[in-house]
Order: sequence, then structure tokens, then C-alpha cells
Amino acid sequence: MSSSIKLTRSLVDVAMGRAHADLVIRGGKWVSVQSGEIIPGTDVAVVDGHVAYVGSDASHTIGDKTKVVDAEGCYLVPGLLDAHMHVESGMVTVTEFVRAVAVCGTTGMFVDPHEIANVFGLKGVKLMVDEAQKQPIHVWVQMPSCVPSSPGFETPGASIGPKEVSEAMKWKGIIGLGEMMNFPGVFKSDKKLLDEMSATHAAGKTIGGHYASPDLGLPFHGYAAGGAEDDHEGTRLEDAVARVRQGIKVMLRYGSAWHDVSIGIKAITEKKLDSRRFILCTDDSHAATLTEEGHMDRVLRHAISEGLNPMTAIQMMTINSAEHFGLTKEMGMIAPGRWADVVLVKDLMNFKAEMVIAKGQIIAENGKLMINLPALKYPKWVTKSVHLKATLKPQDFALRTRAANGSEVDAHVIGVIENQAPTRHLKMKVIAQDGEVKSDLKRDLAKIALVERHRATGKVTVGLVHGFEFTRNCAVGSTVAHDSHHMLVVGTDDECMAIAANELAKCGGGQVVVMNGQVIGLVNLPIAGLMSNEHTDIVAKKVASVLEGFKMCGSELNNPNMQLSLLGLVVIPELRISDKGLVDVTNFDFVSVLDD
Repeated sequence: MSSSIKLTRSLVDVAMGRAHADLVIRGGKWVSVQSGEIIPGTDVAVVDGHVAYVGSDASHTIGDKTKVVDAEGCYLVPGLLDAHMHVESGMVTVTEFVRAVAVCGTTGMFVDPHEIANVFGLKGVKLMVDEAQKQPIHVWVQMPSCVPSSPGFETPGASIGPKEVSEAMKWKGIIGLGEMMNFPGVFKSDKKLLDEMSATHAAGKTIGGHYASPDLGLPFHGYAAGGAEDDHEGTRLEDAVARVRQGIKVMLRYGSAWHDVSIGIKAITEKKLDSRRFILCTDDSHAATLTEEGHMDRVLRHAISEGLNPMTAIQMMTINSAEHFGLTKEMGMIAPGRWADVVLVKDLMNFKAEMVIAKGQIIAENGKLMINLPALKYPKWVTKSVHLKATLKPQDFALRTRAANGSEVDAHVIGVIENQAPTRHLKMKVIAQDGEVKSDLKRDLAKIALVERHRATGKVTVGLVHGFEFTRNCAVGSTVAHDSHHMLVVGTDDECMAIAANELAKCGGGQVVVMNGQVIGLVNLPIAGLMSNEHTDIVAKKVASVLEGFKMCGSELNNPNMQLSLLGLVVIPELRISDKGLVDVTNFDFVSVLDD
């Protein structure tokens, strides 16, 4: 007898009372996302990790060995799903991410590991897939699509193409293709990208989208025609409307730094678009957010506070997400045949998980994990990813100019926009000083350097950035530098920049803050220079030292370390830095830092 037939028989027998359930939840208020109702006095019977019966009385399914949970006064909510996220943004491993979010009611995650893919390629993705399969909650993996994110404009540690995508589509646990970030390549019919998308279509899996442009003209229509099925990069109301009309699911993200829900949901609350075409997600959440504020429960509370009906908000992170990935036969609702993923909560308006059941097992109660998570050992190659040609010196961070001493020079400057992924392409006048252009605290003008760290080439690309508001001689370094994940260093003092870079090389990667020549904040991330296998609360404390370091340097930005991490992301307008130079992402061309 096949396992599926055996499961079906068990479900039928329990539903009919011919066999006993493993677990019965009694007397809850059923949040039926499939019908849009809240039904009081509901029992749920579970066998072999799946729901067998949902109704007014499950007493016929209870035997001597059945565990009974009294849910009186609680809502029974389907387990929350994060439809688009990057584990690496939490700076912890899959296992430690699960430890942090499972207690919040998250029972499913759709993970795009393109960060580790840029460092280690296919073997890095496989490492994540294998770890995902061991978790007590559902962790699906999307095969990264753009490694590098923009060919010709950056050099990653590894590359992925149609061959690798086709291979990964056969793996257990791969749910689809990760966000297709190279949107110009799609509307220009780049063969590599279209082949990757075709391979995903052939496998019957979902293609993730990423159209990071305000242009809703022909390029947008060309991108939609390419086959992307969702998109999380819209930041305006018109973006949400246009995507839905073109058959693209809108993913509204509320992560640590990207806050797009409040604008996007107006397409539902004001324009009355069908909420079934909208999904809530996080995209990027760092460790402090997870430990202090939560995960999808945090998104739910925020969405409700912005005017969404609780039922609609819950649907947007349960049934809508499951349907999008073709998984409604398995999850996304409390109904027979589905995995028994149920969150008990007393107040939908102020959602806080009292009990979390995943795959039919009670995994958390009152914010505490009730199970053991897998203990994993990582191969040595994962922890040896920062390769510098030599110890860096202050002069490596000099921004040279041919202009005469004291003369003005036109500079192209990266402008940081708080709480948003896009940057501004600023043009500012700077002064040549002894063959260099230096930082200017009074004008909030700092240096930014990208240090190549995958192949030890010794290359350092130097530019200028505005918006961090530094007031001290300082530097901040990070090997979390989307998407190629070289080393980024921003600073107002060349010596501090050199110290920051060398400290990151010494600890195997992470984020560091240096002020007046001293390290004042550090989170070490030895796994690919992106993650730690320490518990999330420990990592959060280390991250807090980095955030406090930013403040000591004068920066009051919200999550400035995440803002820093995106300054090398050469697929989001307007201006970015890569190992190949300064990139005008609006026009996809290189520009000189100085017009000298």
C-alpha cells in the first residue's frame, strides 16, 4: 500500500470514528480562510500530522491515546506562511531562523537563498535545501535565478545558469524559481534568463518576480510577458494595481527596513481590488526584529493596523500564499487532508500565538519552543569565504582625482533613502585636495568602498555616499552585501575603513563598526560571511552592538546596516557600486565617480 493511500485511509477512518486521532483540538473558533467565516465551537481531529475532521464535535475520534487540547476562547488560525524571504537576512541558519519564528505562528516559509548562491553557487543552495528538509515546519526553497544578479556589472563568487536551474527543479523541496531580478534582461529577451524561466515552467513550478522600476510602460509589459508570477518590488499604489491587472500576484512586504504594506493595501481598501491577488511577506528580517517584534505575526498586526480586515490579512498569508505555489492540497487552510498547521490565538486584532501546531505536532506554547531542532555540522568550506590578497591599508581607500588642488569636481554620489531599497543618483560638487577627494562630515558625504573578497584579486572600488549622517571619524564594514556579497565599507576616515575591512577578514565575515580606530560593534557571521549558527537572540545582541555603533557615529537611520547591505545591489535603481565600478541602474551603464 502506498504511503498516500495509507494516509487517505487513516484520514477517512478517523473522520468516521473507526480509528482514533493522535490529537484533537476542542472548542475553538475556526478561522475558515477558504470560506471567509469564523465558526465557533469547532473541533479539529488530527492523525499522521494531517487534519482528518473539522466540525462541531470530534468526540468520536478520541481514544485513550489521543492528546486533547482545550481551545475554548481561542481562534484556530491556519499556520502563517511567509511567501518570500531570505533566511540569510536574519544572519542565522535555516534552523536558527525556524527557532525564532516558529514560536510566533510561522509554519511555512518560501526561501530564496540567492545570497549564499552568490558565494558558493549550486552547492550553497543544496546546503540550504538539505537543512530545510530537516525542519519541523515547512521550508520550501526557490532556486536562485540571477547569480550574478546582473551579468557584466558585477562578479559573484559563483554563477548559476539554465543547467543548474534544470537540475535543481528535480530536487525535493524546490518549489520554483527565485525572484527574477534582472528585469532588463527579461524584456530584452536574454536567452539565459528565458531558458531558466522555461525550465521552471516545464517543471510546473512558480516563477518569482522582481521588477524594480517605476516604468510601467513597454518594459513592464515585456517583463510581465516573460512569465513572472509575483512581484514584491512595487512601492506605489499604481505599481500594485498594474501588477494585478497583468496577472501578477502582488507581494506586500513588511520586513525590517522595507515597509510597503501601508501603500499597497490601498489597492484593496480604497480601489477595492480583489484581495485574492495579494500576498503578505517579509522579504528581509534581521535577527533583532525577529526576537523583539516577531515575524509574520508582526506583519499581520501591522496590516490590520493599516486598515485590513483581520480575515483578509490572514488569507493573504495563508490560503493566498499556498494557492500561489500550488499547495492548497497540502496547506494554507484548516481542512481535511491538509497538514495540521494550526495557531491558537486569543485576539485576532493583536495576534499573539498561544500555541503553535505544525505537521500535527505541538511545537510551541506561550512563546517557548517545545521541541528539539536538528543539530547540524557545517563543512569547513562554508566557513572560509573571505579571501583578501593582502592586509588592507588606509591608502587603499583613497579616492584619487586628476583635478588641480582646490578645484571643484562634479561627483556622482549614491543617495540613501531611509526604509527603501532604491537609492538616488545624486550629483554633487566636491573639492580636490592633494590629488584626492575626501569625506565631508558637514555635507554628510562619506566614502564607500567595495572590496573584492571571493578570489583575492586585491581590487578595491571607491565611491561616495550621502545619507548616513555620520558625525565622527568612523567606518562600517559588511560582508552582507547584496547580491554578490563582496565586502562593503562606508566611512569618513580611511584608517577606520582599513581597520574595519581587516577585522572582517579576521573573523570570517559579518558586520563591524570602527570609530576613532577602535572596534565598537561587531557581529561575526562565519557561514559564507552571511550567517551564524548561534541562536537568534545571541546574534541579535551582536547586531545591536552594530546598530548602537551606527548611532555612536551619528547615524539615526532605521536599520542602517540593512541600508548599507543593499548599496552593491546593481538591479535596483538608481545608483550602486560593484567590483567593476559605479553603476547607473536606471540606464544600466557605468559612470565615473568623478567627472575630472
